[in-house]
Amino acid sequence: MSGVFVRGIGAVSPAGWGVQPMFDALREAKPIPTQHLPGPKAARPLWACLVPPAPASLPLHPRLRRASVISRFALAAASEALQGWRAAAAHTSRLGIVVGVHTACIRYSERFFGEVCRDPATASPMLFPETVMNAPASHLAACLAGAQMTYTIVGDQSAFVQALVVAAGWLLDDRVDCCLVVSAEEAAWPIAVGLRHFAKGSVAAEGAGALLLAREPGEKAAIALERITDAHLYAGQCTRQAAAKRMRDDFPLPDEDELLVDGRSGVSRLDQAESDSWQNWPGPRLSPRVILGEAMSAATAWQFVSAARALEEGPVRAASISVVGSNQQAIGARLIRL
Repeated sequence: MSGVFVRGIGAVSPAGWGVQPMFDALREAKPIPTQHLPGPKAARPLWACLVPPAPASLPLHPRLRRASVISRFALAAASEALQGWRAAAAHTSRLGIVVGVHTACIRYSERFFGEVCRDPATASPMLFPETVMNAPASHLAACLAGAQMTYTIVGDQSAFVQALVVAAGWLLDDRVDCCLVVSAEEAAWPIAVGLRHFAKGSVAAEGAGALLLAREPGEKAAIALERITDAHLYAGQCTRQAAAKRMRDDFPLPDEDELLVDGRSGVSRLDQAESDSWQNWPGPRLSPRVILGEAMSAATAWQFVSAARALEEGPVRAASISVVGSNQQAIGARLIRL
């Protein structure tokens, strides 16, 4: 892939609001403490890595007063990423927005479903718009104004990478001048219970990550989206292990100082396919989910944001990102600093 550059990055994570708190936590390599997550009275105690309260200096857009926190996470990450785009260009350029989600607006979905179960006649119709998968993208387009194209992709942890594919296509086809690629998720008790049943040992988390892509490099650091691998689906006889290995084979042989940002969560049973595929990696590596928790597609966005920040700071000049989704596909990407 040529002609697609990272012009800005943004993040909201359990480490705080902004890229720097997140990257500092990854460098410290100390897992974020969990907090109690409210759930049904009959359920066992649930724990998650939650985003701390927003700083008082962060303005709340009037549109988001009643929106779920996932849209607030998405807007904060997107706004930080847009800081890397010159103010004049942001107002004159055709902006695209692609949002990748997995569980999405789960808090309002659970609340609305609960009201329907108690009494359908009194269920609040004001809640329903915040339950749809497209709600974060809709809020982003309205708050940022002037979006040329907006799209939402629903998938597993790989949804953010597929959003990058769409955004890169728009740029290369000259349909937009710059494109925000965002993933956001929010923690709620149904997610924590689901992880307890299907991914025991994983810690639910929440937050957002964003990349601003453009066809021209930035002034400070020229970070290019050098490639996105083929998507290796879990279909037929292709297991997660086989798909992860095929994805790994799509990357070039690395230098010893190249960074690997993998999708491992710290649970060996769940990480086995990815660990086996990258067992001979010679260089440094980061594992954001081990430190920040399992935030589904948002955690994948953290992988790309942390890779881009590492390239900005040096000394690494390339970063490979590995994503082995829970139930759909293995896919990866590579960023390089020119």
